Amino acid sequence: MEPETHIRVKNLNVYYGKDHVLRDVSINIPDKRVIVIIGPSGCGKTTLLRSFNRLVDTVDGVRVSGEVMVDEENIFDPHVELTHIRKKMGLLSQTPYPLPMSIYDNVAYGPRLHGIKDKKKLNSVVEHYLKIAGLWEEVKDKLHTPATQVSIGQQQRLCLARGLAVEPEIILADEPTSALDPKSSRHIEESFLRLKKDYTIIVVTHILRQARRLADYVIFLYCGELIEHGPARQVFESPREKMTREYIQGVIS
Repeated sequence: MEPETHIRVKNLNVYYGKDHVLRDVSINIPDKRVIVIIGPSGCGKTTLLRSFNRLVDTVDGVRVSGEVMVDEENIFDPHVELTHIRKKMGLLSQTPYPLPMSIYDNVAYGPRLHGIKDKKKLNSVVEHYLKIAGLWEEVKDKLHTPATQVSIGQQQRLCLARGLAVEPEIILADEPTSALDPKSSRHIEESFLRLKKDYTIIVVTHILRQARRLADYVIFLYCGELIEHGPARQVFESPREKMTREYIQGVIS
């Protein structure tokens, strides 16, 4: 039986000027799993990820054809209302970018925008999502400290808590541990493994060891083309495509 999915990609092509970055990609993204996108640098991993919430629109000269269906709505339809699409997506970037305010206000920012004003309710929301991100015990006594004064690993978990606080359905993570030390990276990975029972988590990584640790489902891109996708065990242990096998073995990069 096919797994449920929020995201269906059909014949997706993305061009940056004359550069054809994604080439006719079609895939259904399964729900409530960690989906890892792998492939060498420049193969289109981040472009695919950023197509899911239309952040590719921020690139000058971008041109897109094909469809990205989120809950059966084509987000590249010119009439689509983007705000409610992006509300479904939490984004974790390579480098954490906490807002220039306190730890508390970072997490409370989104809920306030969406109408929560009651202080008791906000306190509960902030505690809840800091706990989910595995950060509460480390910061509960300094909630009103500027977010930029905690470690970079803590900042990344704070950004995760901030993203979760607007109650997305999908977490997009673009090499989320690349700027972190091993201990902080482990915290983020552990958070993803806990969260996948409630969220669809799509991770771009260039680290195959990390992909093996995290992935339930793997998407392998090479030179903008979708070469192979499937359950992680199948892709890593018995890939169907010669190019996938060679990439995993380090023969090509």
